[in-house]
Amino acid sequence: MPLSEHEQRLLEQIERALVDDDPKFASSVRTGDRRLKARRKLQFGVALVVIGLAVIVGGAVAQSFLIGALGSLIMFGGAGLAVLHYKAATGAVEAGNSPAGGRGPAPAGRSGRGGRVGRQPLKSRLEERFRRRYDQ
Repeated sequence: MPLSEHEQRLLEQIERALVDDDPKFASSVRTGDRRLKARRKLQFGVALVVIGLAVIVGGAVAQSFLIGALGSLIMFGGAGLAVLHYKAATGAVEAGNSPAGGRGPAPAGRSGRGGRVGRQPLKSRLEERFRRRYDQ
């Protein structure tokens, strides 16, 4: 369902406010979906595992230890790549890393952006701006 003109204007205002408030975050969000990149790396890792298995079988058929060892290394590298990118590809990283998720205090040395203490989170500020504009 398409957005109305009023909703499109509000969305553009929210996007501008985001860029003004935190340009580094806005540019990282604009670059693309991180899950898509992680899924590609996960798929590449799985493909390496399959290729490594085929090389191991080929080494067994050829009775060559070096080919079998190379296949093992390829499989190990593919499995490592797949394991490293599994959480990001499935979206589990975003759900588990929220500071308000009750998983203890925030990491040391990270008191907001640039040491600004006491400010509301970006989501709360944007919701408040939206409510003020909507009420007007």
